[in-house]
Amino acid sequence: MTLLRVEVDASPAYTVHIGVGALKLARAAFASERPRVLISDARVHGLHGRTLDPDGEARTLLLPEGEDAKDFAHLGAAVEFIAGASMDRRGCVWTLGGGAISDVGGLAAAMFMRGVAAVHCPTTLLAQVDASVGGKTAVNLSAGKNLAGVFHQPRAVYADTGVLATQSDDEFRSGLGEALKTALIAGEELLGLLEREVVRLRSRDEGLLCEVVAACVRTKARVVAADPLEAGGRKALNLGHTFAHAIEQVAGFGKVPHGVAVAVGLGLALRASREMGCLEDRALPARVERLLASLGLPPDLASLRRSTGAPLGARELVRAMGQDKKNRSGEIRLVLPRAAGKLELEVAVDGALLESWLP
Repeated sequence: MTLLRVEVDASPAYTVHIGVGALKLARAAFASERPRVLISDARVHGLHGRTLDPDGEARTLLLPEGEDAKDFAHLGAAVEFIAGASMDRRGCVWTLGGGAISDVGGLAAAMFMRGVAAVHCPTTLLAQVDASVGGKTAVNLSAGKNLAGVFHQPRAVYADTGVLATQSDDEFRSGLGEALKTALIAGEELLGLLEREVVRLRSRDEGLLCEVVAACVRTKARVVAADPLEAGGRKALNLGHTFAHAIEQVAGFGKVPHGVAVAVGLGLALRASREMGCLEDRALPARVERLLASLGLPPDLASLRRSTGAPLGARELVRAMGQDKKNRSGEIRLVLPRAAGKLELEVAVDGALLESWLP
């Protein structure tokens, strides 16, 4: 299969290589890198580490899986590890793993010597369609998700869709939630593709996954190029995320996969859009609900409560939403869909009113 290339016109500009075999393509660049470190987790490194580093010669730090890695203790360990590897400003931090690994590794690279290069090799669908592209890096605080971080664009991204076959069903479905978010931003073409190809998506058809990942990356690349530091239009990428981050925080970080929380957040954003009088396409909420169910994702908050056993009370969720980094002057600000491909940014919503809408 021919690899696809998407150029991200950020500062600096870089290329995202997408398709089966992208990790083998990365091998030559990785081998030529000096100095270098690799940051991964034990499971991913055991599955794919030898593809990138056949001789196992690279200095490698293995962090915990998922959200457990995203705290100051593991960030500090990553920075100390980079320093101990005799890194200098010509060096590069490579990440191999999901979004949490690229978040921590990217932030550590940004901090060391005020910034060394980073290259991401995302191994989850969620990281390939979203987390590894765009330069956002962060760790979580007790006050909220991703509240401590910086923008640090990678030098390159290698998204090997072949490795997605090794993801668990839960992890893969989580990535589908983030892909659906991107489709609502991109418009009818990508949304329609997801609706038509549910069966092939869930069976992880390699050709379709390459097409979907590339479409998502093109959408994000276009948004990031226009607004690299989220001063305006890039806020669209937060669709569903104010709800999602609150769900993750209230449930306990790592209990609800990020993309699953995003999926529920999309439904809640559509409900808020209808209640606020923003929604133009009145059929869109039902379409999204059907698609979520078809993809194996919870279509609403009640379904998520049943599947996880987490109470996720309305009051606690609204309180957590009050800590969201998109808020201003204490007001909760939401990104609301008007129609597929048409969003309203920074809609101020009263917390008490919002609480009354949450089921």
